[in-house]
Parts: sequence; structure tokens; C-alpha cells
Amino acid sequence: MIPLSVLDLCPIVQGGDAAQAFGNARDLARHAERLGYRRYWLAEHHNFPGVASAATAVVIGHVADVTSTIRVGAGGIMLPNHAPLMVAEQFGTLAALYPGRIDLGLGRAPGTDQFTARALRRNLDGSVDQFPRDVVEVMRYFQPAEDGQMVHAIPGEGLEVRVWMLGSSLYGAQLAAALGLPYAFASHFAPGQMMEAIRIYRERFEPGAIDQPYVMLGYNVFAADTDEEARYIATSMQQAFVNLRSGRATALAPPMADYESTLGPQEKLLLDQTLSRSAIGSPDTVRRRLREFAERTGADEIIIASQIFDHGARVRSYEIVADVWELAAAC
Repeated sequence: MIPLSVLDLCPIVQGGDAAQAFGNARDLARHAERLGYRRYWLAEHHNFPGVASAATAVVIGHVADVTSTIRVGAGGIMLPNHAPLMVAEQFGTLAALYPGRIDLGLGRAPGTDQFTARALRRNLDGSVDQFPRDVVEVMRYFQPAEDGQMVHAIPGEGLEVRVWMLGSSLYGAQLAAALGLPYAFASHFAPGQMMEAIRIYRERFEPGAIDQPYVMLGYNVFAADTDEEARYIATSMQQAFVNLRSGRATALAPPMADYESTLGPQEKLLLDQTLSRSAIGSPDTVRRRLREFAERTGADEIIIASQIFDHGARVRSYEIVADVWELAAAC
């Protein structure tokens, strides 16, 4: 079986707050490590009422501090929002504190709306040329110092930080291939170009940071003891997507019975397209869907997203996935 990992948006639920979300992240990370997941990634988003991981590097340290073996990282850092040196210093600090366990996924999108992107005050010209230069600059700060080098990332220089390229389009696949980086595709919410992105990445890959192409794909899983229960807990994520696309983003809502019956044709089509890379069901259903996805894509690794309102149900979902995938036996 190929490795599985965890993607956590650190959800703030209705009636909860960020402190609760951070506590849940630490608890889930401890479970993920015990269950045999390979890595635990947190994502940078801004101005989202339901996402607490805006200061992503800080939350990574919060999670890494209560684990000891699982890799912890960013899926990802939205580089247009940050100076490359500061990213290198932050993740160099994490690598010094938690050696051999830190991943840095880099993305080109701002991870927010245009007004918040302007408030972040970085790269507002939208130049596509700046992003590759910034990626290379971040990577260079982790290398040993060169003669005459004037700017150093301290900490960061000479430390092990695995840099990944993130993407939801063909652009990231091309850049990851050119730089020889592992590639993570956001198929859990943007599946449209997934297969073409995988093909381009593998065909054009040039050895660099790694010697062989390595693809990790996002996948939504809502697992429960029965198909009916799984469909019920998945409605929180469905509500989140519909509300976001309708311009009324909220904290993660509690599940709603018969939610799909309240939707119009366009909203149902949105969910069918956006969440097509998902497994919602009992252990048998999840096992079958995951195997089909892995076989169809040839993924080297799958990273599981599970936006579930109740923390206990969320932990249980990851336990079911680990069981059907026999993660503990693979460790």
C-alpha cells in the first residue's frame, strides 16, 4: 500500500474558536502518528472564518511539539504573501527545533480573496515570473553558504527542509518538473486537470532536489461505521464549499440531514465537480474508493482531507482509513 498523510485546515467550528481548533490539531496529529500516517500538513489561508492556520509556521511548531516521528509541514505556504528570506528563516527555525521532520510546500495562489491579498502587501502585480525566482531563492537559503554570499537564513542555512511544489493547475506541474521537486496536486478541491498535471510532471521531470518524480494527491475522506453516517458527517464540508462559492464563508457548520435536498441544480453540480475526488462511506466503501483512486492515478502518496464538524468523528474517520489501508502493518 502507498503511504497516506493528513491535510489539516485546522477548522474552526460554529460555536468553537481558534484555541479549540489548535487543541484539536495537536490531538489529531498524535493519533495520526500512532496510526501510521507519514506526514501531517497544515494549510495557509487568510480571512476564512472556518480556518485557524493562517500563521502556518506557528501552528506547525504547535503540532510538531507533541509528536516525535511523523513529518510535519505546510501544505502549503503561499509564497506570494511572504518574503523568501522570512520563509526560509521560519522553516529553518522549525528544522532546528524538529530535525528531519519538516516539509515546506510552496504555492502560487494567495490563499485568500483579492482584498485580503492586498492587505498582505506582497507581489500585487501578479507577475508569474516572480514565483519561480522566489522558489529558487527559498531553496538557496537552505544550501550551505557560498563565498561572498551577503544574505543568510539563520537558522536555515545547511538544514534539512524538504521543499515541495503545490499546484491545482498545469503551471505547478511544469515548475516542479523543471526544478526536480516532489509535487502535491490539490485534487481534493480542484480535480479538473489532475491527470494532465500528473502526466506533464512525470514526462518533463528533471532530477534536482529528488532523483525521481514523486506525486502526492489530495483526497477527501469521510469514513464512518455506515454509509448513511458518513454521508451525514460529510454535509459539513458540502455546506462549507457551497457557502464559500456563494460569497458567504462561515465557520464549519454542523452536519445537516438531507442537506442535498435543499440544493439547487447548480449547487449540486458544483459539489459533484469539486468533490469528485472523495470517498464517503463505510470501511468497505472507503477501501474500494481509495484503491480505485490510487490505481487510476498511480499516486506515490495520498494526503487525506477530512473537514468534519465533530472532532471525535474526525478522529474516527482517520482511524477507519488507517485500518482499511493497513497503515500500522506498513510501519
